[in-house]
Amino acid sequence: MARPLLDPPCIGWQEDLPAPDQLPAIEPSLGYDTPNFMDDVFLDFPRPFSLARGVILWFAPFLALGAVWALYSLLPTYEEEYDYEYLGIGLFTFIVCIWSCAHSLKSNLSPPRDLPIRFNRIRQKIYIYHFKYRWWNPFERWLVVPVAYDWSQARAERWKQHGYTAQGGVIFKWGVMLSIVAPGTNKVIDRFHLSTMGADEHAWAYICTYMQKGPEALPPPEPPKDHNDVPWYNLAMRLAPKVQWPDDMDRESRTAP
Repeated sequence: MARPLLDPPCIGWQEDLPAPDQLPAIEPSLGYDTPNFMDDVFLDFPRPFSLARGVILWFAPFLALGAVWALYSLLPTYEEEYDYEYLGIGLFTFIVCIWSCAHSLKSNLSPPRDLPIRFNRIRQKIYIYHFKYRWWNPFERWLVVPVAYDWSQARAERWKQHGYTAQGGVIFKWGVMLSIVAPGTNKVIDRFHLSTMGADEHAWAYICTYMQKGPEALPPPEPPKDHNDVPWYNLAMRLAPKVQWPDDMDRESRTAP
């Protein structure tokens, strides 16, 4: 049985995909996705923060109403003695509703409209529009911290996870994790989701083919997308910050030396 090459492997590890200098063994494809931009110098690869973004936002008003109701239930009354068990339930409900409402708003409005990765085949470098956040703490500041690494440091792992819904159903998630290793080692120093429930290892094959052989070796993509151009009906995406690379990194990632 194959064992993970990286230290540590990603959560839900299934297999290690070919290294950056190895030829892909499967067909390169982005599935239903299309690059934000691609030419002989760089590939701008899109990464949505969440596939359900915009839907969860509409739960926020109901959660806020739940918090108000829970707070009202905590107010003392003069007709009867206070029930401390009822007080505990009301306080717990209030905290859960406040946290859920804050998380719904933050996870929908704070992340940028896209989290692209740029692969510069001339410089042999990758530039990641990294969004740093902790999902369990919606009360802290979430930040965009773009980073750059050498292409030779990139590794890819296929992962799969499952969970259970409140109704007892099973939810499966899968994708490809982009891992960055220290030069000359398999020690992971950084990680980013490359795709989630999308083209998976075919997307990694697409990127490797581009970096090794250029766009001529790939099937013609669909017309490029502007990651700041979002549907009018998606309120969360309309209110989300636009993608804005730092000037120096934007220039470097789009040009040859």
